[in-house]
Parts: sequence; structure tokens; C-alpha cells
Amino acid sequence: MIKQYKLRFYNFRLVIMLLALSCFGILLVGSADPTLQSKQMAGVILGFVIMLILSLMDFSWILNFYWIMYVANIILLLAVRLFGSTAGGATRWVDLGFIRFQPTELSKIIIILFFARFFMDHEEDLNTIKTIGKSLLLLLVPLILIYEQPDLKNTITVLVLFCVLIYVAGISYKIIGGAVLLIVPVLIIFLFIIIQPDQHLIKDYQRDRIMSFLYPEDETYADDIEQQRNSMTAIGSGQLTGKGLNTNEVSSVNKSNFVSENQTDFIFAVVGEEFGFLGCCAIVLLELLICIESVRMGNRAKDLSGKIICCGMATIIAFQSFINICVATGLTPNTGTPLPFVSYGLTSLVSFYIGMGIVINVGLQNSAYKELQKNTWKEETL
Repeated sequence: MIKQYKLRFYNFRLVIMLLALSCFGILLVGSADPTLQSKQMAGVILGFVIMLILSLMDFSWILNFYWIMYVANIILLLAVRLFGSTAGGATRWVDLGFIRFQPTELSKIIIILFFARFFMDHEEDLNTIKTIGKSLLLLLVPLILIYEQPDLKNTITVLVLFCVLIYVAGISYKIIGGAVLLIVPVLIIFLFIIIQPDQHLIKDYQRDRIMSFLYPEDETYADDIEQQRNSMTAIGSGQLTGKGLNTNEVSSVNKSNFVSENQTDFIFAVVGEEFGFLGCCAIVLLELLICIESVRMGNRAKDLSGKIICCGMATIIAFQSFINICVATGLTPNTGTPLPFVSYGLTSLVSFYIGMGIVINVGLQNSAYKELQKNTWKEETL
């Protein structure tokens, strides 16, 4: 379970980047809502401790329990369906009295771990109809449970994640090409259906957000687009260096409350206003470097499962960062996606740290470590 590792293989660079981004998050959440700052700090500390522990645990040993993780994931998502608490028209949380958490956030990490082992076990027959069909069926169960919460953004996130995982696993380009030819027209038909007023595929509030993006000048959807317009105004007002942390201007995002959920969905508006263009660049750069470092470690992993884990974590960090920033800058419809390691949300924060702890362990057992272990074994045998 726990091996002896060489300290020189430990990725302290990645740890420093994660801590720097998390410290940004603590400051920004505290500025958006001072009552949440201590909780955000507690989440960072808890997540960091869990990350350190998992970074020293053999990820291959953890993957031995992949079916148990899959079943546990289904049970948690079913608990949301049966006993979940509702907020904002969606049932996404499980309230145990002493703690309230969102199983979908942990579900994304479990899906990465499960398919990392599943695809490695089926590496030789990955391109067969049987294996692809089985993997799609295994994905479909948690995907439906997430979609029914309803949680369209995480449904899309999981779909994108799965596509990247199966690509990294080594699926044939012929199958990828065929899938693209099939998916593109399906997406066009899906989009055409959901913009109809009498459709039943998505909720009315989800349709209104899409319609407000497609038709921003239509007064019918003025309330849905207003948040994003205010967010863009706030980001632009920060100019190059921003107005400073905890600015007391009456017209600010935090003081005037003209951007709701500024501690989570629109945290980037706070970044732009208080830290300006330079602060926005710093956040984007840190998110990007974390993704690049994860992919780099994946390319040096000892086996396919390690590569899939690293690329999977890089995918959800990159995709969620992209969506969050695009929403705040008006480039995509409002989806309510948190910015990794920055937005308030303890389940999301701790889940990301869990994933990064396993990524660090993959880096500890890279190809150089594997070669070193082999040479050590030969010397001991002689």
C-alpha cells in the first residue's frame, strides 16, 4: 500500500502551484463573502492533508478496488436521488446533519479511477465492439443519475472526460472519426429540440440560459443575461492591476451584490475587479500549468492506468476552468461551474485534492523510478 519513494521524484513544483492557487481562492472567497473564508481555509487544509496521504499510497493498490468504488459511486448518486436536499431547483446534495456534500464532484474522480483500471485491463481488446459497448453501459448509469438531478453541466463534463479517457487509452482513430460523424448531427438535432418552448429534454431554467446566450437582445431573457453582463462590467472595471483586495467601492461586485454567487460561479468577476488583468492572467496561468504538469507526469507514468489518471485530472481542471471563465466573460451560457481550487465549495475542493494526490503518486512511480527499482532488485538478487 505504502512504498518507499525517492524524494527527488516528489513533484514539489505541482504542490506549490496548488497551494498558490488555493491561497488565491481563500483571499477571493473571503472578499466575496467573509463568513465563508474560514470554511474555505478549512477545506484547503483538509484537502491538502488528504492529498499528502494519498500521494504516498500506491495508486495501483488503490485501483484494485475499482469495482467497489464504482458501486459506492452509484450508491452515493442514488442517495441524492432518494434523500437529497434541494437548492435552486436542483437536488444535488446529501445532508447528513453535520455535513452537506455534493456526490457528483467526487463521482468525477471515481469515474477517472474506475476507467483507468478498466481500460488498462482491456488494453488489448479496447477497439472491439464488446469492450466499447461495455464501457458505454458502465458510464451510462452514473451519467443518467447525474443528468436527472438535474445537472446538465456535470453531465457534459463527464461526457467530455470519458471521451478524453478513451482517447488516451488508445482507441482507434477510425472509431473516433466514426463517432464524430455520428455525434455532430446528434448535437445539432439536440440543440434544435431544446430551443423549442415545449421541449422536455431539459428544465425551463436551463433552456432560458441557452436562449439568453443565443438571443441576448431579447427582453424575454433579460434576467438570465444580466448576471453575465454585470460580470463582464466588473472584470473590465479592474483594468490592468485591479481596485485592490476587499475594495470598498459602492459599485463593486461584493458591495453592490449585482452579481450573484460571486463566491462560486462568478468568482472570476471578483478576480478581474480586484486584481485586474494581471490577476486574471495569474489565475489562468496557474490552472494551465497544473494541467500541463499533470499531463507531463502522465506521459512518464509506469503504465497506462497512471497516464489515464493524470490526463483525466488535467481534463476536468482544464474544462471546468475554461467553462467558468467563459461564463464570467459571456462566451458561453451560464452553467454554474466552479473554478477549480478557487471557487467556494468544499466538496469540489477536497475532491480535486484527492485526485491530485493520486496524480502525485503516479509521478512518484514514473518510468525512472521503475527502472531504479528494477536495477535495485537485480543488485539484491546478485
